[in-house]
Amino acid sequence: MCENTGMATGTRKNPTRAMSSESRYSLMEFMDEFPDDDACLTYLWRSRFSPDGEHATCPRCQIERTFRRYQTAQQRQSWTCSACGLHVHPTAGTIFHKSSTSLHLWFYALYLITSTRCGISAKQLERELGVTYKTAWRMFNVIRNSLMAEDGITLSGEVEMDETYLAPRRRRDEPKWQSGYNPRERAVMGAVERQGQVVARYVGSANRLEVEHMTNLHVLPETMVYTDTAAIYRLLTRRGYGHARVNHSAGIYVSGDAHTQSIEGFWSLLKSGIRGTYHSVSTKWLQSYLNEYAWRYNHREFTRRQPGVRRMPVGEAKFRLLLGLACRPTA
Repeated sequence: MCENTGMATGTRKNPTRAMSSESRYSLMEFMDEFPDDDACLTYLWRSRFSPDGEHATCPRCQIERTFRRYQTAQQRQSWTCSACGLHVHPTAGTIFHKSSTSLHLWFYALYLITSTRCGISAKQLERELGVTYKTAWRMFNVIRNSLMAEDGITLSGEVEMDETYLAPRRRRDEPKWQSGYNPRERAVMGAVERQGQVVARYVGSANRLEVEHMTNLHVLPETMVYTDTAAIYRLLTRRGYGHARVNHSAGIYVSGDAHTQSIEGFWSLLKSGIRGTYHSVSTKWLQSYLNEYAWRYNHREFTRRQPGVRRMPVGEAKFRLLLGLACRPTA
């Protein structure tokens, strides 16, 4: 009888994860931690107000009190202060506030969004959650705009800047345009710190004013900036930045430390995700999709490749981060 060493140890009723698994937080772990709406509400209460689930600071008494949860017929559940009777609602002020959608479905949506590598469409979210398309789209739109939009990112060290153009699918009778000259294209500018974070912004047109605006907001002074030979980047030296260029038109893509491979890699992830998952993005909501892919890139689990060393698999870090943001009051 042969021994199969590739199987995970355990029984069928109590399986254990194999070391070769690329997931550390699968659907089974999610459903075990959040089996129903009450578990999600309790998690929200503990995260926001009461780590032990019973004691919290009462806003009216201004001291720590004991809180009790009483079952009511109301859809909006609360915890009650045992001293003054004040009701504290865990969902108040968050993205779940005044939502008729179950907390369990909200948490499951956060799990699905973060567990997929290239994103998930609202149509697929509708099928997974069993809700209407309007509800799924609204949930995803709130998550993108309220949780994934990151302002105040600053880049330093070695930074790459580039622009790209997102064009809708070419019509049958439409001529082929050179990139940057199609009137239907949308210009997007981006900057990435090598082995760091990325910033992507939809702009009306890629010009010197937009370059200056992006560097003033996100790039620290005296940073070394790498670009291509486009004329819009010539002002960087006059603004006090180190500037090195690589001539793509001459077929040169790497010249010493000068290259734009990092930002080009992000453009590839962005375009592949939009083309394969969403198919089409309107100008009105383009920035929210840029926020999503920038958030995914900025919070990737990055480990350097080393010979003979297995890279860290994608785990629950993104889900925990997004869930923590969802439990905070929105601005």
